[in-house]
Amino acid sequence: MALTPLVYWAQRHKEIYLRVELTDAQNIDVLVLENVLRFRARGHGAKGLNEYCFSLEFLSPVKPEVSYKSTQRQVNITVRKEQHGWWDRLTVQERKPVFLAPDFDRWLDESDAEMENREKFVVLKLIANKVSYYWIVHLKMGYLFMYNLVQFLGFSWIFVNMTVRLFIFGQDSLYDTFHTISDVMFFCQILASVEVLNAAFGVVKTGVVPPLIQVVGRNFILFIIFGSLEEMHHRPVVFFVFYLWSAIEIVRYPFYMLGCFNTEWKTLTWLRYTIWIPLYPLGVLAEAVAVIQSIPIFYETKRFSIPVPKVFGTSINFCYILHIYLVLMFLGLFINFRHLYKQRKRRFRTKKRKAN
Repeated sequence: MALTPLVYWAQRHKEIYLRVELTDAQNIDVLVLENVLRFRARGHGAKGLNEYCFSLEFLSPVKPEVSYKSTQRQVNITVRKEQHGWWDRLTVQERKPVFLAPDFDRWLDESDAEMENREKFVVLKLIANKVSYYWIVHLKMGYLFMYNLVQFLGFSWIFVNMTVRLFIFGQDSLYDTFHTISDVMFFCQILASVEVLNAAFGVVKTGVVPPLIQVVGRNFILFIIFGSLEEMHHRPVVFFVFYLWSAIEIVRYPFYMLGCFNTEWKTLTWLRYTIWIPLYPLGVLAEAVAVIQSIPIFYETKRFSIPVPKVFGTSINFCYILHIYLVLMFLGLFINFRHLYKQRKRRFRTKKRKAN
């Protein structure tokens, strides 16, 4: 004759938990059919080693899938509710079966269960936020690393190529720099426009004005002064402008690459914050020489001249704009030089404070 084991129950909004007091349970059979749970197993219960069974007709519909786990002391059963909600009791019968009792180890009232759900939701939200932050940070780091790597490779090719050609061909290499180097320089300087967007959208913690001044200034020299005038292609000034630009960048971009991984190489850091002091003004001076050499060409060819009504004259020659640009160039040099020098002082002051 089958006996009835002691059964303890508790609930949550989504599930019903049953704990069957049966030691060393074997031949376990748990089935949910037409909202009725049937259990049968052999084990040590309140009446010793016997066959034990029971059935429960639930208050509300449940899903037919049921899961259970047997331990040495008990059988734990989990049943999922068809609809999430809180039940007033477990069974259809108002009178509780004599073998059924609350599982106070897992018992919660409705308000406690809601609080538990809210806590789980908060924990899951925190985990999701952390995972999102993790991926955003690593995607940003990967993007910045790849950008700086591409720029480093581009400017390194320019610098090495120009250096090798200078040693092999000597002074002759000064006159064909534009034809041998310009394609890669065009690519690197167009790509450098990304630095302005990075600053504008907060991808990097720096102001928008310094990179904007540098990108606009260099692209003006590259595309307007060199790119549009064939007469400038064979001038030695092209060599000096390209060489000074690349000499600065082959130090700057590796420094940023290491910064993506919060890594620092002291020698590279010193070069990053020191080498620009002579090279940056020399680069601007070379750019100014290029502008000055182009003024007579623009004056004669009237290229990019701006037409105006006859009352005021025939046109505004572009060379007048270049005179204004020369003034703005040295103003930009002052602004950028001041910004970079402040960065340098702040960097080495911080390092000195950490060392002390």
